[in-house]
This record gives sequence, structure tokens and C-alpha cells, in this order.
Amino acid sequence: MRSIGEMARHSGLSVSALRFYDGAGVFGPAWVDPQSGYRWYAEEQVRDARLIARLRRVGMPLPDISRVLSADPAVARQTLDTHLRRLEDGLSDARRELSTVRALLDQRENPMNTTRLTTPAHELAAALDAVRFAVGSDPEQPALCGVLLELAADGLRLVATDRYRMAVSLAPAATLDGPPVSAIAATAFVDEVRALLDGADDARLTVDGDRLTLAVSGTDREVTGRRVDQDFPDYRPMLRLEPTRRLAVDAAELQAELAAGTSRSMTRSQDGVQHQVSVLTVGADGTLGVAGDDGAAADEALRVGVNREFLLEAIAAGRRDQLTLELGSAVAPLAIRYPDREGTFSLLMPTVLS
Repeated sequence: MRSIGEMARHSGLSVSALRFYDGAGVFGPAWVDPQSGYRWYAEEQVRDARLIARLRRVGMPLPDISRVLSADPAVARQTLDTHLRRLEDGLSDARRELSTVRALLDQRENPMNTTRLTTPAHELAAALDAVRFAVGSDPEQPALCGVLLELAADGLRLVATDRYRMAVSLAPAATLDGPPVSAIAATAFVDEVRALLDGADDARLTVDGDRLTLAVSGTDREVTGRRVDQDFPDYRPMLRLEPTRRLAVDAAELQAELAAGTSRSMTRSQDGVQHQVSVLTVGADGTLGVAGDDGAAADEALRVGVNREFLLEAIAAGRRDQLTLELGSAVAPLAIRYPDREGTFSLLMPTVLS
């Protein structure tokens, strides 16, 4: 048997880290002396301790470390692959942020930098429709009272959030002239743009300093506005959520169930706003349902409370017959995806059920 000090020296983990992992239920000693409280580790535990040290060096979360230690080899490898993708996505985010910083530095040196992106008008209209419902309305948070526009070679990404829900969509870029750039467009500009797109062929979005212009081809019609001079919340970590359940659902059927089903009135702790909450259930067989006022059924694998109005708006925004719902847990965001539109989805924060 090894003392905690010996285990620390041979594993690369500090004594305090070993105590922390024990308290977190991730990695405990083989025996604890009932008189002194000293922790003693078995010889074969050194291997797992060294494994933990390596996994922590690459930033793996504790639940995933626990899964690697206790799961069968196939699940452990899948957990490693998932974390590697998370790291790669984080590196991509860092590259994107640094690219934006370079563009901002260029703009400081050359204020006349201009970026123009052309996209099919119907694609931009669909992207706006998919995110408009999630725009905030609190005047004290101007960054949320609009849509983030990210112009890049792979397309125009649109993001809207009021911190209780988030919607993301992507319109393909036919052409991009200028460096990648992002700007927050105020709600009034967004709504004027949407009204201009019906019946148009192509739309050209121009970001010139703090000026935004949207013009449609074949006409002299255009909309102009000023970008909101605020920083948008960092939404990218939300793109890497790992759901445990993916369910294909019929949009009309789910809308009918929500409209006819029982809901409960709850008060949001953050701002005191009352809202109706529907409880989505996932049965042991993977079927989705809307619960009544009664308690959890024995065959329910998961119950998630969600703002009913927000969910109905998210379903309607997609204008799709078939949707994919992604759920992680009762406290993880609920994702609504559109199978035929890659890069477009909504996230709803759950309501904690009492």
C-alpha cells in the first residue's frame, strides 16, 4: 500500500489533487484508516492516477475522466474522441478570434476597410426567419437587441440570443470581397432587410466601418443602418454541447401536444417574469411525450422543463415538418435542429422543475 504522499510522488498528482478527486468521487483510496483518516492506495491504482494526471493536462472534465476510468474500452475511446473534437473546435475558435483581432488591427490602421458578401436572397430570408424569434428586447442590453452577423468565406452566420434561448443559422456565401468581419445589426435594420428580400434573387451585405448596407440585385432598393457598438456574448461554447439523446419528431404533432397539454406557471428567478412551462419526457423506450401534472412515471428516463412559448416559437421558426430534438439532462440546454439545414438550430435553456 502507498500513502497519499507516495502516490503523489509516483503519479504526478499533488496531494491536494488526490484529496479533491476523492471528494469528487472520481478516484478514491483503496483504504482509509478509521482512526487517523489517512488515505492508503493500492499498488495497482498508480496506473489510474497517472492516467488522470495526463487527462487533466489536456483539460478533460471530471465527469469524462470518471467515464474513461470506469467504462468499457469502447466507451472510453469514444470519450477521448469527443474531447479531442472539443479541443480541435476550441483551437478553431481561437484561430477565428485571432483572425478577427487582425482584421480589427487592420481597420485601425486603415479605417476604410470594407467587406461585401453576396448570398441568395431566399437563403438569407430563411436564415433571418430562423433566428429572429430569439432576439432580446431589453434596452439595457443593446448587444442582445439585434442579430450578430459574421461574414466569412464559408458563409454568413447569424446568431441571436436573449440569454434564455439562442438561435443560429448559416446562409451560404456566393462571393466574399474583403476580410472576415462581424457586426451586430439592430432589430430595426434586420426587420427592414427581411421585408426587402421577398421575391429578390441575390442580396449583397456590406460592412463599411460602422455602416451596414443591404442591397438586392436588379433593383435600386437598399437598407442602411449602423452596427451596434457592443461585444456580443461568446456563444461558441454552446455549439459544442454533447447531447445524450437525439429524437426525430414531427413538428406539427409536437406543436399539437404542447398546445393541448398541461403546463405549469413558474416565475423566472433571474428577472421575476412569469411563464408557462411544459414538461417534456423521454421514456425508457426513447419516445417523446408532454407530461401532465402528475409525478414522474416509472418508465421515464428523462424529464425536462422548458418555456412553452419559447419552444413553440423555435419549432415554428424552422418552418420544417421534421425536426431533431437533442437533450442532455434536466439542466442542459434543449437543442432543436433542422435535418435538411446544416448549421441552423435553436437552443433553449431548461427550467428547473421544483
